[in-house]
Amino acid sequence: MALGVLVTASPWGQSPAAPVPVAPATVSSPQTAGDEGVGSTPARSPRNANYTITARLDTDARAITGRGTIRWTNITPRPTSELRFHLYWNAWRNADSTWMRERRLSNGVARAPRVEDWGGIDVTALRLKQPARELDLTSRMAFIAPDDGNTLDRTLMTVPLPAPVEPGGTIELAVEWTGRVPRPFARTGVIGTEYFIAQWFPKLGVLEDDGWNAHQFHQATEFYSDFGVYDVRLNLPAIYWVGASGTRTNWIENADDTETHQYRGEDIHDFAWVASPNVIDHETVFEHPTLPKVSLRFLIRPEHRGQLDRFVWIAKATLQYYGEWLGPYPYPNLTVVDPAFQSQSDGMEYPMLLTGRSRWLAPTDVQMPEMTTAHEIGHQWWYGMVASNETEHAWMDEGINTYTTARLIDEVLARNHIEQRYFGGFVPWTFPGAPFTRLDNDRLTGYRDNPEADVPATPTWKYWPGTASVVTYNKTALWLHTLERHVGWPTMQRILATYFERWRFKHPKPEDFFAIVNEVSGRDLTWFIDQAYRSSNTFDYGVQDLIGETLADGRRRTTLVVRRYGEATFPVDVVTTFANGESVREQWDGLERRAVYVYERDVEARSVQVDPDRVLVLDVNYTNNSRTVRPRADEAGLKWALVWMRWLQEVMLTYGFFA
Repeated sequence: MALGVLVTASPWGQSPAAPVPVAPATVSSPQTAGDEGVGSTPARSPRNANYTITARLDTDARAITGRGTIRWTNITPRPTSELRFHLYWNAWRNADSTWMRERRLSNGVARAPRVEDWGGIDVTALRLKQPARELDLTSRMAFIAPDDGNTLDRTLMTVPLPAPVEPGGTIELAVEWTGRVPRPFARTGVIGTEYFIAQWFPKLGVLEDDGWNAHQFHQATEFYSDFGVYDVRLNLPAIYWVGASGTRTNWIENADDTETHQYRGEDIHDFAWVASPNVIDHETVFEHPTLPKVSLRFLIRPEHRGQLDRFVWIAKATLQYYGEWLGPYPYPNLTVVDPAFQSQSDGMEYPMLLTGRSRWLAPTDVQMPEMTTAHEIGHQWWYGMVASNETEHAWMDEGINTYTTARLIDEVLARNHIEQRYFGGFVPWTFPGAPFTRLDNDRLTGYRDNPEADVPATPTWKYWPGTASVVTYNKTALWLHTLERHVGWPTMQRILATYFERWRFKHPKPEDFFAIVNEVSGRDLTWFIDQAYRSSNTFDYGVQDLIGETLADGRRRTTLVVRRYGEATFPVDVVTTFANGESVREQWDGLERRAVYVYERDVEARSVQVDPDRVLVLDVNYTNNSRTVRPRADEAGLKWALVWMRWLQEVMLTYGFFA
């Protein structure tokens, strides 16, 4: 563990001063717990991390000045003598942060941003509120780097306390900070006059039964925090439209041409907001016979005005399907933001607030803006309410949500085709003969590119930068889809609904999900979970040989050899079809490297297929799953030649039109 004093005056874009050891804190009498009632509605969550914040956005200086109160309760069975805070914006303070180092490993970007593009956050004051007086803790603050020992990283801060907070004890802190809004990094920042502000305040980590779970900010990970009540006042120029987590409770026009927007969110674990002077503000209501009413707000770019109905439709469809499959969305409202071009804030989720993704030209037979909007709304269940640890087990949100979103899109979008974009992404071209399938939304192609990237059970922050997406999103969606096809959708739906109902407003671990899989399915599926989650072995079954010969009596003998090419095992069916139309289905446990089947019949075999129902969607090479006795390459070549000739003809006609 590396320690260093918190320096609050170093310039943006420069390395911090050399660290020095932190002196032990003086311990005084224990802090007594305050009252437990926080919020205006019955608590759904522990509400043990509550924030009251007042912040001002200075658009000229691109800076945020904030102050507030944090009320925290120790809900674990162990005392703690320190607090740990995330200071995420310091990931973009200079090129020496762990986040920036990992980004260079991820994509080879060596050139640092311009000096004016950096951001950062400085805690300028931290005081412990006590009955007699406030105790100043500012001098005790120190940066730590428990993950990689990077003494130049400032994204995690520890604060020794004068006395331990005992189990059930509550403390209250007064905090002040300043933040420099960066140019867009990791879906937060400013471009022009467009602001998307996330991870912008000093945020407590999570104290668990075995100690603080608070990591440095890593390039491939997102976030983890406790539930509470957020009461936030935002002051900014009056020209801005504002959307935020929570429900707006007040809106004041000030004499200095600014406005103050007050938002309150209950049973949420984060708070983000967006400010733009140039949006269409549309409000509507989601209503359903058996689900709660939800007020919907859409902040849409003017150039996407024609897509508003699509945003509204998919938002309502997602609330309906997720509500019926998993359980209701319990909050009174939800804000959908269509972010500015090049803001890099598209496709992100926060409690009661999300950003979608669209383009100026969006054909009606492709899944944009629908897919991203549905995916980010889906996060309200897996990220927002179930609230698993995304730093260590990101698949429990991103992977499960990729799977459920893919199923949703498959249900509601009748026409969904592959699209390519040209001229810098502005001009779309769709391929009517090439459907964009559920497996495409499961990201099968991306998984095949690097299926052994990492073992999924590895904590996410330890993944090699650049491979986390393959494991977190792609592989998880595929093994969940495989599980669905193995046990059936009705059982899978009950697994998901039981998991959501049992673990919402808590912090589940992977073992909690796996226990419910076994419980609800009525099967011990550990054999599959061990391979899909605790191993990087690949699944690959195929046909090794199909041999036909004529016997002395004129009958035909067919010898079929099927093979397990991968190291992971799974039961698969093998179907052999004969010339008279009859077929034989074998059930192979898939454990041995090969299986041999011999048939003697009056007619020859025409084809064989391994896993004909495609239960094992994790199979990395489906092209070897079938074979015919007589090659059909000429037929396939003719088919695709005709398809591409038509495409070429359309290209030439288009060129002729513009020539």
